[in-house]
Amino acid sequence: MQSIELQGQLRPTIGKTESKLTRVSGSIPCVLYGGTENVHFTIDEIAFSKVYITPIVYVVHLVIDGKTYKAIIKNIQFHPVTDKALHVDFYEIFDNKPFSIKLPVNIIGVSEGVKQGGKLQLKMRKIKVKGLLKDLPEVLDVDITKLGIGQSVKMDSLNYSNLTIEESKSAVVCSVNLTRSAARAMQQEGGKK
Repeated sequence: MQSIELQGQLRPTIGKTESKLTRVSGSIPCVLYGGTENVHFTIDEIAFSKVYITPIVYVVHLVIDGKTYKAIIKNIQFHPVTDKALHVDFYEIFDNKPFSIKLPVNIIGVSEGVKQGGKLQLKMRKIKVKGLLKDLPEVLDVDITKLGIGQSVKMDSLNYSNLTIEESKSAVVCSVNLTRSAARAMQQEGGKK
């Protein structure tokens, strides 16, 4: 997994008023969970935008007043109109302790169904898995080369070494649907026989 470093400052006080003042000054109020104690801090809004305006999932090295924590982003609260980040929850991770994270899906190959005129529909862009940091890839590959029209890839058909999938086994990752033009072509072909 890729990593990035973010600088933070401890928040001396917490509360709604303090959070509003933090946002006005161009920073985002944050909390780090998962360690021995919760850490309340702020990070620069512009620096943080490089982390969340991307499909890449980062391991974030938080440097808060000289102390470094390894973390992942658990939750971001956005403003309903401006889409600016209002609050961020980080989760501290450790090299020897498994943790849950959602990783992006990477489609591999061209499906037989798409070659026949079907349309690929990606239903899940990220899959929740659990494992150690050293075992986590940047993306989760899903091979669709043998997928025909009307077929789908479900969670129970996926397997990643040293990772546990934490999604419903019946959840559909992607499917190839019949398009109108492909259906017409099939009807015309059937009528010629």
